[in-house]
Amino acid sequence: MATSDSIADLRTHLLAGQAIPAHPLALDADRQLSERHQRALARYYVDAGCGGLAVAVHSTQFEIREPRHGLLAPVLELASQTIDESLAAAPRPFIKIAGVCGRTDQAWGEATLARDFGYDAALLSLAAWGDAPEASILKHCATIAAELPLIGFYLQPAVGGRVFSRNFWAQFAAIERVLAIKIAPFNRYQTLDVVRAVIDAGRDDIALYTGNDDTIVTDLLSPYPFTHHGQPKVRQIIGGLLGHWGVWSRAAVGLLEHIKSARVEPSIDRSWLARATAVTDMNAAVFDAANGFAGCIPGILEVLRRQGLVPTNHCLNPHETLSPGQAEELDRVSAAYPELIDDSFVAENLDRWLR
Repeated sequence: MATSDSIADLRTHLLAGQAIPAHPLALDADRQLSERHQRALARYYVDAGCGGLAVAVHSTQFEIREPRHGLLAPVLELASQTIDESLAAAPRPFIKIAGVCGRTDQAWGEATLARDFGYDAALLSLAAWGDAPEASILKHCATIAAELPLIGFYLQPAVGGRVFSRNFWAQFAAIERVLAIKIAPFNRYQTLDVVRAVIDAGRDDIALYTGNDDTIVTDLLSPYPFTHHGQPKVRQIIGGLLGHWGVWSRAAVGLLEHIKSARVEPSIDRSWLARATAVTDMNAAVFDAANGFAGCIPGILEVLRRQGLVPTNHCLNPHETLSPGQAEELDRVSAAYPELIDDSFVAENLDRWLR
């Protein structure tokens, strides 16, 4: 069970602003887990300077929970062990986040499993609740928070999420063991709802993280000014918990550090607008926005396959593949934005990560 001191340390870490990628699943030609490559991925994220890792989330493929695959526990354990081993030589703050899904019984079991494997927090998916009353969902959230500190998740409706009221997020923010909220509705109005709700709840200790892969840089650079009890209050989306940052992660860490420096300047250079467009363009190719995100996970895996970090771009679902033209789009953005990729860093370290 997390102690008050450990939770305080996690809050400090998250509020400092971290680049947290979502951990993909490395499958071989027979669509079986390649433990060697799965470990290499975790080593890559640690060595890239990431501040945490989210495992058993969308990028890891929700199908790992299906009994025929039986991969939830092995993948959680493998990532946790590898992270611990990698950090042993050079300890530093790092948060291990487990995706937790389903209604309360399933989510409780997954949170318990993650806690036993040494995870620090649960990224709580609410997709299984459909259009259930918000009060029922809030009760569910409080129950899971008692087992493992929470990171809230506002998921866009296009991929299984739903719209929540601002009042929902204010009540969610009132749950004591909420550490952060990943804001990923891919919608500016709903993004503002979460920021305002957290301010209304008076929770300066809840870190705000972008999951809006379509507008990463803008989210991270923008101040969010509101009024709380008649006084001006400004919050910042301080870091990212992103599927997009599961690729070219070394470059993502550098991008976030540059953004942190830019945020303290009296004015933002207009070149950041071009950088924001470039990152969105890259995400469109990786996530296959042109085809309703059908090739999102294969797109992530294809980037990693080209770097040698995974053996294939296969998914557990054999029908989940790159869309026509997506490979060419990946070629295009990789060539267009060399400052946003990390191929040289990977090439220099790949043999060591695959040991």
